[in-house]
Amino acid sequence: MSIESEVIWFDGEFVPFEKAQVHVLSHTLHYGLGAFEGIRAYEQPDGKAGIWALDAHIERFLLSIKMMRYESPFTADELREACLQVLERNNFTSAYIRPLAYLGHGTMGLGSRANDLHIAISAWNWGAYLGEDGVNNGIRVKTSSFTRNHPNSVLQRAKIVGHYVNSILARYEANDDGYDEALLLDQNGYVAEGTGENVFVAKGNVIMTPPVLNILPGITRNSVFEILRHEGHSVEEAVFARDAFYVADEAWMVGTAAEVTPVRELDHRTVGTGKPGPITKMLQEKYGQAVRGQLDYMHHHIGRR
Repeated sequence: MSIESEVIWFDGEFVPFEKAQVHVLSHTLHYGLGAFEGIRAYEQPDGKAGIWALDAHIERFLLSIKMMRYESPFTADELREACLQVLERNNFTSAYIRPLAYLGHGTMGLGSRANDLHIAISAWNWGAYLGEDGVNNGIRVKTSSFTRNHPNSVLQRAKIVGHYVNSILARYEANDDGYDEALLLDQNGYVAEGTGENVFVAKGNVIMTPPVLNILPGITRNSVFEILRHEGHSVEEAVFARDAFYVADEAWMVGTAAEVTPVRELDHRTVGTGKPGPITKMLQEKYGQAVRGQLDYMHHHIGRR
């Protein structure tokens, strides 16, 4: 997987990939106060690119910047247009798009607010985040020894750069122990999310997902809600422990990068039959159709010209 492209949108201008540089004394590099988004574009039936949930991602990006107590130098419309142009300038019809807001150099220290806020938008080709085998057959997950960030110590509704140290430590641990992904619990021992995904479990007619208390309110999570309800399923936002996975009929993780990925095992315990279940497979099919402009009731989420 290469993250290279021809150009990157950088503070309102397009610059060659190798010229998109930042200074080593950039504030965000040292302290982690920055915001980012992960967005996917998919080829549509007419052969052109369409960006899934573009407006929702731009809104969350701007709200993350606001929660940082900064103001974006670009409007939502300007950022939306920049995402579309990044695809066009790089001749991408399918791609992963990464907006990033970071504080540049000038002053240093935790109390500094004098540095300019910069925004860059890049794109690259990115396949299945947790691997094709994981998408097709399900992933092995381990409950992490790291607790999800406490909601009173971070901005859980914001996609903040520094928050992801917590996720990286959990992911490294899981991978080093031979698992594909980690499940993070909150400070009370209840299920929060994966390192970069929201989680769902299904038992009989009951589908549950953790409420937005200490998790990122995922945009793919909202898409899954919409598909499930349209297909006749109800979803409960509920607090539950990890053993809900142990007795579940099926479970899955969702995110812009992960899309819909089945969970076949948690902590050496097989989830359901150990294979993707019928609801998971339905979601994979419907979500795959939706993002490619093939599901009428979700078509309004696609951003394009």
